[in-house]
Amino acid sequence: MKRILEICCDSVASAISAFEAGADRIELCENLAQGGVTPSAAKISLAKAKIDIPVFVLIRPRKADFLYSDLEMEIMLEDIRQARALGADGIVSGVLNADGTIDAARTRQLVEAASPLPFTFHRAFDMCRDPLASIGLLAGLGVRRILTSGQKPTAVEGRDNLRKFAREAGGKITVMACGELLPDNIAAIRDIEGLSEFHSAARMDIASRMAYHGGVNMGDEAVMEEFRWQEVDAELVRGMKQQLQG
Repeated sequence: MKRILEICCDSVASAISAFEAGADRIELCENLAQGGVTPSAAKISLAKAKIDIPVFVLIRPRKADFLYSDLEMEIMLEDIRQARALGADGIVSGVLNADGTIDAARTRQLVEAASPLPFTFHRAFDMCRDPLASIGLLAGLGVRRILTSGQKPTAVEGRDNLRKFAREAGGKITVMACGELLPDNIAAIRDIEGLSEFHSAARMDIASRMAYHGGVNMGDEAVMEEFRWQEVDAELVRGMKQQLQG
């Protein structure tokens, strides 16, 4: 069984680093610090032009919950159409109802808008009320895979649930494990029966090359956060690939 490593990237530079380090697939997004939102058209286009592995595009209009207004749904559907036109190889999204159940009607809309591209239901799954029942529901809606940490903060903590989810999926839908996976812990879930896909951000800090640091922040973070960000760490990607092949 071939094990697939998907790397979540919020920049084209990160996508290139992940590709060169041996990633099998990219999930492209924006602003990972807030859980990821929809990337720009330029990022999708350039990622497709510069790397030679599948690029799946996250469709998420804002941070926070997965309960969306009619306008937000309209935006998501248009973002899917644009991502397809730009060459996306897959779509990653998801919608919940206020009671924590899967919003089947809206998820079906997203899956149909993405078709024929494969659709991943993202970590909204980890916030749903009844995960075991939701697996069959999502498979019936045409969702190809579910991204999950086993409804725990990390995949290692969620491994018992990941085992249950993979068993419930039973080949009808792919369960892709995520949640702070790194070279030193991915082996703890690598051999769970039914798991063959793994997802990680694999990031490192990047320091700004600015010599002068002004005293004004551009957002909600402290001033010094304006002078650091994160990109994919190629060594972490290589390390996870080695562990998955072991």
